[in-house]
Amino acid sequence: MSDSDSDDYRVEAPSLAPDDPMQAFVPKAFGKTTKEANIAAQIEQTRRQIEKPALQKRKQATPDSDDSDSDGDSESDDEDEAEKFPVTHEMVLKTHERAITSIALDPAGSRMITGSLDGNVNFHDFAAMTPTTLRAFKSVDPWETKKSATSDSHPIQHVEFSRHSGSVFLCVTAHPQAKIMSRDGGVVTEFVKGDMYLRDMKNTKGHVGEIATGTWHPTDQNLCVTAGSDSTLRIWDINNKRSQKEVITFKSKAPGTAGRTRMTAVAWGASAQGTSPLLVATALDGSLVMYNGNGPFTRPAGEIKDAHQPGTWTGGVDISADGRMVVTRGGDGLIKLWDTRKFKQPLVKIDHPSTSDRYPMTNIKYSPDSRYIITGSASGHLHILNPANLRPEHVTPITPGIPLITVDWHAKLNQIITGSANAETHVLYHPSLSTRGALEVMSRAPKKRHVDDDPSFTMDQSQLGLSGDAIITPGAMSGSHHKRATGGVSASGRTSRDPYRPQLQQITPFMRSQPDEKHIEENIPLSRMLHEDPREALLKYAEVAKKDPVFTGAWAKTQPVTQYADLSDGEDGGGEGREAKRVKRPLALYGAAGTRWLVY
Repeated sequence: MSDSDSDDYRVEAPSLAPDDPMQAFVPKAFGKTTKEANIAAQIEQTRRQIEKPALQKRKQATPDSDDSDSDGDSESDDEDEAEKFPVTHEMVLKTHERAITSIALDPAGSRMITGSLDGNVNFHDFAAMTPTTLRAFKSVDPWETKKSATSDSHPIQHVEFSRHSGSVFLCVTAHPQAKIMSRDGGVVTEFVKGDMYLRDMKNTKGHVGEIATGTWHPTDQNLCVTAGSDSTLRIWDINNKRSQKEVITFKSKAPGTAGRTRMTAVAWGASAQGTSPLLVATALDGSLVMYNGNGPFTRPAGEIKDAHQPGTWTGGVDISADGRMVVTRGGDGLIKLWDTRKFKQPLVKIDHPSTSDRYPMTNIKYSPDSRYIITGSASGHLHILNPANLRPEHVTPITPGIPLITVDWHAKLNQIITGSANAETHVLYHPSLSTRGALEVMSRAPKKRHVDDDPSFTMDQSQLGLSGDAIITPGAMSGSHHKRATGGVSASGRTSRDPYRPQLQQITPFMRSQPDEKHIEENIPLSRMLHEDPREALLKYAEVAKKDPVFTGAWAKTQPVTQYADLSDGEDGGGEGREAKRVKRPLALYGAAGTRWLVY
């Protein structure tokens, strides 16, 4: 066969269907691939695979052509709806051990913190993560320094970055004291605890009960508000930790509460007029109150007594960007929409299963432009609602069967972050609609895995005074530091060069003058009696002392006999002579009025 005839022959390769699972193992091309192709493949691997509901599957199984056409239309509609929201791709972080209760991102969108029921706040930096190193670079327990050996950590109730700079964040735990922490995990301010023995809550300098949540002032970066179980809202200046700036005491009108109830949620946003901020809070007795954000706080600007069912935990409340609407999610299984200009009756309400019985910090949030409302559900679905009628615009499963607790929608990144009860944090994004954040992480080349990249294979050296990133070379320390740290001292007293040589005990002159226990037992008689009970030791020799006395042996045969004189007849107990010798002395008695009586 000549070379000219080689073009007439073709090698037949096995053909695979486009949806065949083996397509993932078949190479697309030979030779070195470009970086752009790898990045595109990385992003494509993060596409969310959503299973169709069982109803749609049954419809597809029927041979009816009309149903099949309707199914095709519904599939295209679902795809179009998903393209409108940043929910097509996701990045999953598993950095906690228990349920995620709160999520916050700084205004720039470069750092994310998550709070959990395990009592830790984890720090994630998008600029330092790669597709193969999705982990937190730091984990902080806010109460580690004050935690005793028997006490547990306080669950994290709420974390929120400052709305302006993002240099600090508010950390609320199940404790009467809230903290202001830096973006690196250091405690900047710890607010004072109030006096629990004072009846009037206006006279206390801080909360006397557990704090449920808190938030920042919309314009002043130095002010924040906390809601506590002592029926108060307290406004703090982060520069003054010894006392709050304002105390808002809520007096409950519900029967059997004695005027007190627990404050469950609070939101601080712009007002409809644009003049002053608006402060909205919910209580355990079902009340919804509204205050003027700049004061005075003597009376609420609006109050709804039975906004939700009394006794249920209303954990979600938020204000729209224009300050006209307020949305609440109650523990009675309802989501309600309120108008701040007619603060009397809800405009719309819908049924939505609640998870406040197990996770009271379940929230509800407006989108950055207030065009949508997002919240989680007990079934693990993310609901994107229409703010006008609260109808679902898009519903997508995040953790099916596991409650979705907290949600957040970042304005700059255009990404939705969710936290679930299975300790997973999902960052949802869209390659075209989103910027930076998870998209930037997945656009990096994967880091070459090393054994040191797995934290479970490395030793925690923080207890040894060494940081996790420190590089230690054996034998490279100075002589004095090496002698102090490793203790490599030989028998001759010189410093050993071997870092693994054990340290020998140095015999000092003081130790030579002190006899050891073995020397005392061998040279001092009866030294072992120091560890015996004295009473038992004496009774052991009682019979021996009677038979063979040691100390009184010289008088064993010449001991004198004790002799007592016999009493005469006049000296016995009944004789007159003895009574005559007695001296009669008066007995002094004192009365109740201080009088003294002598009795003979």
